[in-house]
Amino acid sequence: MAALVRPARFVVRPLLQVVQAWDLDARRWVRALRRSPVKVVFPSGEVVERKRAPGKQPRKAASEASAQEQRKKSPLEESASHAPSTWEESGLRYDKAYPGDRRLSSVMTIVKSRPFREKQGKILLEGRRLITDALKAGAVPKMFFFSRLEYLKELPVDKLKGVSLIKVKFEDIKDWSDLVTPQGIMGIFAKPDHVKMAYPKTQLQHSLPLSLICDNLRDPGNLGTILRSAAGAGCSKVLLTKGCVDPWEPKVLRAGMGAHFQVPIINNLEWETVPNYLPPDTRVYVADNCGLYAQAQMSNKASDHGWVSNQRLLKFQKYEEEEDVETGASQDWLPDVEVQSYDSDWTEAPAAVVIGGETDGVSLESLQLAESTGGKRLLIPVVPGVDSLNSAMAASILVFEGKRQLRGRAEHLSRDRSYH
Repeated sequence: MAALVRPARFVVRPLLQVVQAWDLDARRWVRALRRSPVKVVFPSGEVVERKRAPGKQPRKAASEASAQEQRKKSPLEESASHAPSTWEESGLRYDKAYPGDRRLSSVMTIVKSRPFREKQGKILLEGRRLITDALKAGAVPKMFFFSRLEYLKELPVDKLKGVSLIKVKFEDIKDWSDLVTPQGIMGIFAKPDHVKMAYPKTQLQHSLPLSLICDNLRDPGNLGTILRSAAGAGCSKVLLTKGCVDPWEPKVLRAGMGAHFQVPIINNLEWETVPNYLPPDTRVYVADNCGLYAQAQMSNKASDHGWVSNQRLLKFQKYEEEEDVETGASQDWLPDVEVQSYDSDWTEAPAAVVIGGETDGVSLESLQLAESTGGKRLLIPVVPGVDSLNSAMAASILVFEGKRQLRGRAEHLSRDRSYH
């Protein structure tokens, strides 16, 4: 048995050595085929140097170059191949929010509450278009939350210096967003000051001697629509008295569609200070029909016209019919303000129109201001039986009617000058 085993071992060894040698030769040939020659030497002695493909470097040089690029790479340049040169030179950096990061939730809690907004002096802007309009108008950004770097690169680089940039998950933005389709970027801005804002030149060129005063307007959608109409008509400014909804509330911003950065907005005013924000010789007109029955100029039933609720109307009627117990004379409580149709001429002097809220209508202070400035009530007739017009609709009708009258007056004056 020993004699039989020995020859078997002797036969296997050469086979193993042959297989290993063949395997090594095969590997060498494959490696040689993969190599691209730098020079080709012909039998005649001629040497031809081969050119590399553009952008191709030797393996060692390429690895060294990539290592240097990684060291120089800014954290903002996650995709260096798509990064513009402006971003490379800006040196901007951003932080990435990891699980458990509470910066987004803490900031959203502040900007979504009116008391906190007024105390901290910050507002929330959402969407690339609204943020871009704010930056162009000179609003001061404090912090940006974004889900994709491309959204941030669409904004002006010079406006982002010194701003906290935080990348978060899109799901986190979606949880705090008020939009049906979130756009993946939110901006925290300092509350804009109308004095420091730079409004569009085209808006200033088409500005009219017409102001809008919102009195106790509480519906965010209506206020946003009113601001949009005021900007479209060319109103010089919009004043908001105390009791109005905050114009920087997210719902108002969404309904305004950028109007906040096209027309000056001055809010939270006391009625005593309103005349300080109006041009001299301004006449204040009131879009209201409360107490119309007392003058009986347009209808026998005041509730057939206008956009003031019957509850407000009955309250005014009660006060007007009160009599002084001691003298027996009726109290002249409600200011005597004449009523005229909205399409009659009322823009011969700088004008301001007061729009009241849907529930309570205009205040007594607005009627007193109209009386003291020589203004009137503006009546938009509606079909009998209709309780009220929407405040935003009434404001739109009046500001564009004022624009029509001012344009007609300007054309009339130009014709007179051409004749002379």
